[in-house]
Amino acid sequence: MRFQPLALLSCLLLIPDLLPAAEKTIFGLNEYVSLPELKLEVAAKLDTGAETASLSARDITRFKRNGETWVRFYLAIDDSHAHPIERPLARVSKIKRRSGDYDPAESKTYTARPVVELDFCMGETLRTIEVNLTDRSAFQYPLLIGSEALARFGALVDPSIKYAAGKPGCATVANSAE
Repeated sequence: MRFQPLALLSCLLLIPDLLPAAEKTIFGLNEYVSLPELKLEVAAKLDTGAETASLSARDITRFKRNGETWVRFYLAIDDSHAHPIERPLARVSKIKRRSGDYDPAESKTYTARPVVELDFCMGETLRTIEVNLTDRSAFQYPLLIGSEALARFGALVDPSIKYAAGKPGCATVANSAE
């Protein structure tokens, strides 16, 4: 069966979930992400099976500042990140433990992780994303971007390609409009 362009457009308009897909950006399995507040660019893994984004951090401590809870941490990416980073605590997320990470003596099936908000630039798009902090130094990618963040970027992920968006290009806050 062969569709004429006008007939195809009519079909798309009758199926509302298909039309927004045309307005989404295709990203690869891995993408470069800039974290402008941290003056950092890293390679990230895009994971539609994960809900939240995770950034590799170590020596994570909570403290009070003006009556609010903050988090101090160091990036666990390489030796060049020796200065502490401080951000307000957005919330605490409960991350389901994998079978190899589960200790029956603890009887907890989740790990509580602090969550902070950071600006992410991927491709030409800048978004404020919630990211949980955990030591990912055993993993290949220091940043994992989950489905919540991918939805904020209007992302479609094609796992057969890598770095489809190229180097981050968010020059101004004008790119952050949602």
